[in-house]
Formats: sequence, structure tokens, C-alpha cells
Amino acid sequence: MSKFQIITIGVFILFIIAGVTSFALYKGNSQNTSIPPITVWGTFPANTFNQYVSTVNSSLTQGVIVYYVQKTPEAFSKDFVNALAIGKGPDAILISSDLILPQINKLTIIPYGTISERSFRDSYIQAANVYLRDDGILAIPFTVDPLVMYWNRDNYNAAGLATYPTYWDEFIGTSLKPGLVQKLTLKDSNSNIRKSAIAMGDFSNITNARGVLGSLMLQSGNPVTVKSGNGGIVSAIDSPTSPSVIPAISFFNQFSDPSDDNYSWNKGMGNDKTAFLAGKLSNYFGFASELSDIRLKGPNVNFDVAPLPQLRTGGAKSAYAKLFGFSFVRASANVNNAYQVISLLTSSLNLSNLSKTMYLPAVRNDVIAAGSNDPYVTIFNKTALISKTWLDVDPVSSRKIFADLIQSITSGKKSIDSGIKDA
Repeated sequence: MSKFQIITIGVFILFIIAGVTSFALYKGNSQNTSIPPITVWGTFPANTFNQYVSTVNSSLTQGVIVYYVQKTPEAFSKDFVNALAIGKGPDAILISSDLILPQINKLTIIPYGTISERSFRDSYIQAANVYLRDDGILAIPFTVDPLVMYWNRDNYNAAGLATYPTYWDEFIGTSLKPGLVQKLTLKDSNSNIRKSAIAMGDFSNITNARGVLGSLMLQSGNPVTVKSGNGGIVSAIDSPTSPSVIPAISFFNQFSDPSDDNYSWNKGMGNDKTAFLAGKLSNYFGFASELSDIRLKGPNVNFDVAPLPQLRTGGAKSAYAKLFGFSFVRASANVNNAYQVISLLTSSLNLSNLSKTMYLPAVRNDVIAAGSNDPYVTIFNKTALISKTWLDVDPVSSRKIFADLIQSITSGKKSIDSGIKDA
């Protein structure tokens, strides 16, 4: 071998050694570098969050430290403002999307230079698009909890029904042409309802009435709230540029009208979830996160889960969902560290594990695309893809507005048109 060949081979060997050494040093540094602790406030359950962080840390050489403080939705805004006023606020917050609007001026918007809009849309389900603004991103999505339908198999079997409804119009019928209401609703000799097919038409005893009515509006194509010309948020339920919500409200109301062929629910029937657990309600519209509670409180109920029914024609496939995301606090001096920690907590691998442990659908498209062998998570993931939500100034107040709207129409105090205008 010539001297030139020996030198050339020697140089290549040095390059290879240098490359391997650099990779090893980089990997070692990334594993051993300690990120300073961060503080997060939120309305997400503390036990679940802390357990999740512990699980993530079990796979790391150098774990992350997150001091998490849970607040109630009612107290969050006031406590957050007071803490910021005395310089003791958190580095990030983890709240549902319907609580984020009043906090926008206290948050650091994630610029599209950090996460591009295209990358965000490709990575997350469509419900997460409520976080997109002209100047950046309000939050990094964490979990989604869509509204689904829990149905009682025993009640369906007893009525000679083999499966659950796919469309809302399957509930509707008459004595001559029975629908699910006629087949599943049982009345005594005095026409008192003893077993109900569906709980709609009231807000006082329907656990998720806001989400159910909201789903019907979203399915009709109405977004409930929209951006105004000056960038603010305004109601869309009586907007000339948005589809009418009259069909959604009319459908919701008919089940509590004693004179209607599809009468199936009233104020005196107690809470809808309690009735479902007792076998007295055949279909309960609840969130995916309620699965474990239904299993625990109704061990003898033979139930299954199905996607929320949809309109047969027109509109858009939709299901209201609660969306949680991490937002960064403008007053924090620890935003960069918070971003590193939260990027780790919201990685595809970690969120995939979270979906399995929490029995919730994934908020990331790639995790949903990977599929699931679990029969419930399969349904939840399918619903998550069509889930939607809206930005809300105050969900507690909006629920009351919706409740007053329904009550004013069912009581006959207002026409459906005037009720909508007032709402």
C-alpha cells in the first residue's frame, strides 16, 4: 500500500471517529442537561397530570420538574390575575379552550417562526384550529375530550334493535311509522314516561346540554362564535352570514313537548346520567372521559359507546369537544424553559401513551393514524377527528344563555326567532 493510500485511509478513519464522538457527546449532553423547574396552573385534573409527568420522567435519564397547581374553572381567572399582579404567576397554564379567551392579553403568542401554521394544521386535529391567530398560536394542544353516545344494549335488544343509530332522524317517528323514540320509550297507562329513549329539550337535568345543543348547531354549519372585523369574538347564532340554528333548536326541543309524537323527556325525570345508570334512559350523550365513571357507578349496565349521531344530509360532521392546551405566560421569565418542558410533554410518543392510560382520544393526527386495538379508543379517535369547539368569553354564562333560550321557547314565552335574537 502506498504512503498516499495510507494517509487517505487514516484521514477517513479520523473523520469517522470524530463524527461518532460528536454524536455521542451531543446525545450525552441532551440526556444529562437539567431543565430548571417550571410552574403550571390549570383546570386539568392534578392527579392525572402529575401521574403523566411521572410516567414521562420514567423514560428519561434526567427528568423534568413541573409544579402543577389545579384551579376550578370558576376561580381560575380571578386567581390568575391576582397572582400576576403580585409577580407570583405561573410559567404556563393548562386550561380548556373555552376559558382561554379572557386570558389572551396575558399570554405569549407562539410565533409561526417557531411552529408554522402548516405544521400545526398537519399535526393536530381540526378542533385545535381555535388556537390559530393571525400573529401565531395561542396554545399547544394536550388532550381532547369529545362528546359521544353511550347506549344501553339490553334496552335495544329488548326492543328488537341490533345496533345504535348513526343519524339523528332515526330517533324521529310516529305511531304509524315508529322511530327509536317510539320503540325505546315506555309509558304507563297514564302516559307517564317510565323508560326514555333520549334526553333532550331541557337544561335543568341534562348533564351536557350545552355540548349537545352546541353539537347540533355545529353540525348545521353554525360555528356558534366567529371573529369580528376588528379581531374580536362575536356570536354567530343570529348572524346573516352563518347557517340558521333554528333546525338545531327545534330538534332539541321536540323531545320535551308532551304534544309531540317524539315526547321522551321532562323536568321530573331526574338527571339524565343517573337515569342511564339505572337503565331508565337508553342513550346518554357524555364525554369520552366519563367512561371510567360510568363503568364504576353502573357495573351492571350493559352499555357500549358509539360516535355522536349526525345529520343525514347537509351540514358538517361535528361533535362538541373539550380541548386542553398549554399556553405560555407573558410575565414569566422562564418561558424558554417552559417551552422545552411542554414540547417534551406533548411529543407524539408521550401523547400516544397518555391516550392509552387516560382512555382519551389523541389530539395529534399521527397518533390517531397509528390506530388502536381498544374498542372504546377506536370510537373516541374517530369522533376526535370531527370534533369542534368555539371560543367563549364565559362558558358558565353562555350555558345560562342557552338554557334561558330553550326555556323561553318551550314555555311559550317567546317564539323561536325572538328567543334566538335575545340570546
